[in-house]
Amino acid sequence: MPRGDIIGHITLTAPDSYPGSVWKGMPILRRPGGQAQAKVGTINDRDVVNGYPNDEAALAAYNDPDRPELAEMRHRSAERVIMVVEGAE
Repeated sequence: MPRGDIIGHITLTAPDSYPGSVWKGMPILRRPGGQAQAKVGTINDRDVVNGYPNDEAALAAYNDPDRPELAEMRHRSAERVIMVVEGAE
């Protein structure tokens, strides 16, 4: 079964307020077995790939009940494009 990935492009608009949301988001992303696979770019404008054992695990992280509160916090400090994709085997 192919792995699942959550890919995000993040451009910070309020860099001072963003780090708190990163620390709160780590447990949500790691709960279903997620691991950071790649980080490319600068701290203020970057692409991030989090890999999961399968698509179901990636969707579980994306649909985590704690995520909406985190997303609201991040919307105040960054422009983001987040997608769940089927990863490479």
